[in-house]
Amino acid sequence: MRKSLKFILLFLFAVFIFWFFGRNLDWQEVSQSLRRANPFYLALATLGVCFGYFLRAIRWKVLLAPITETSLKELFATTTVGYAAVFLVGRIGEIVRPMWLPMRDRRVRPSTALITLGVERIFDLASLICFFSINLIWFDAPAGRETEFGYVKLVGNLMLIGVAFGFLILYFYQKFAARFIAWFERASDKSFIPKRIQRIFLSLLNQLAKSLQVLKDWREIVAIVFWTILLWFSIAIPTWLVLLAFDLPLSFTDSLFVMGWAAIGSVVPTPGGAAGAFHAATASGLVFLNVDQNDAMATSIAMHLVYFAPAVFFGIYYFLHGDMSIARFRSLLDSEHAVEEVEQENSQRSAIKSQQTGN
Repeated sequence: MRKSLKFILLFLFAVFIFWFFGRNLDWQEVSQSLRRANPFYLALATLGVCFGYFLRAIRWKVLLAPITETSLKELFATTTVGYAAVFLVGRIGEIVRPMWLPMRDRRVRPSTALITLGVERIFDLASLICFFSINLIWFDAPAGRETEFGYVKLVGNLMLIGVAFGFLILYFYQKFAARFIAWFERASDKSFIPKRIQRIFLSLLNQLAKSLQVLKDWREIVAIVFWTILLWFSIAIPTWLVLLAFDLPLSFTDSLFVMGWAAIGSVVPTPGGAAGAFHAATASGLVFLNVDQNDAMATSIAMHLVYFAPAVFFGIYYFLHGDMSIARFRSLLDSEHAVEEVEQENSQRSAIKSQQTGN
């Protein structure tokens, strides 16, 4: 009941955002703009997004390499199913990926998949900020937007500094992970802290330390950075192609700027792949570039479909050709399953350690 209410409230919130931004638009003009879009560019953009899912699978394989062997085929299937879930139910669908993969590839534990996806999100956020912030160096402020652009550039520079500081923290964590985990275990060994919570956090810290092993090997760092850069180019280029489809007078540099706005909207946990928020943020970025509001909304609608339609297609395909039932799919959306698995893994590790000590 609580989850259904949350879904309904988020859905209504998405509708409100969409209405609020589009209340003054001429929807007939928006419809005509959509019909005028060049289907060739939209098709190329869709293929680019499909390639991006494949790149995500390759990078995930690199992230899992220090922990376990995996199947690239299953990683691709899991990636598309996960993004289909995000489109259908919102950001809560993220939990499907770390729970689906272990069902397809028994070598991967759910907690391992969960933590590596956390590291993936760190690299994604860092790359997006770098693309957005560095692009501002040679980005020309739109006419009449010079003052606002100054604030945007300041925020971009602060985010870039934050990325550098964040990776410095991660580097030191993986370097001194054993000491930090031991300290946390002692500090959290208090009567008022539930043992279950302590075990969960200890397991997550251990898994994070394993995942960050890539930071000890420069070749693996280079590999992850390489695939991440390719991945975000596979998003930036389709973004540019969508702008070309609507014959907007914007450059590839402008597409990187718009991609940053779209990413901001995509983090809102509304169903439909951040529906409403994505459209409002993307259209706002285009309006900032002096694009007509009606054309901006039409472009944001097309861009949203290009980003998510391939995942929905592949997701439904793998869903129908797999061993997944509706009930099982719904259970994967319950984040408590991931927590229980993490706790179980830590308990098993403790039992093995006790047996070794007894011997």
